[in-house]
Amino acid sequence: MSSDDVVIGACRFFLRHATVDMDKVALDLAISRATLYRVVHSRDRLLGDVLWRLAEGMLRRAREQRSAPGVDGVLEITRHFSAGLLESAPFREFLRTEPDTAARVLFTASGGVHRRAVEFQCEILRDLATEEGWSRTDLDHLAYLYVRIIESMLYAELLTGRQPDAELAERAIRALLQPV
Repeated sequence: MSSDDVVIGACRFFLRHATVDMDKVALDLAISRATLYRVVHSRDRLLGDVLWRLAEGMLRRAREQRSAPGVDGVLEITRHFSAGLLESAPFREFLRTEPDTAARVLFTASGGVHRRAVEFQCEILRDLATEEGWSRTDLDHLAYLYVRIIESMLYAELLTGRQPDAELAERAIRALLQPV
């Protein structure tokens, strides 16, 4: 069984149950728990792979829906993605029922979600740099800050108990992306 097969099966499980239960995922995949751990190493890593696979699909669809050029186009991608994520019942339930695990998997290296989100955002900003004639040297830093702003909005309830404020995040991003 490949890692990709396990992640796909775990994605299906997550969408049905808003979590990843290693025993039940192994049962669904008709493999032993030991084999599952040999393939994915840890629950956090598998959750990170599951959350990223689902998020990446949403990001790609949001990128395809982009109709505006420049900063407005970048923000349009973010709006589509954010709306989809905030409307995802399994994801919201996961955040509500496993806040500590969610924070660890989403924000630290154990899940790898943040790192992959920054890499994806850097690709989006490369397009913007080409359109706007920006230097590409600071894109990694801009992508990191961009993602942190979006994370602070998307996960406001998890981090602070507040409701997400998309307008505030958009104002901050516009300020961040102003050419120097």
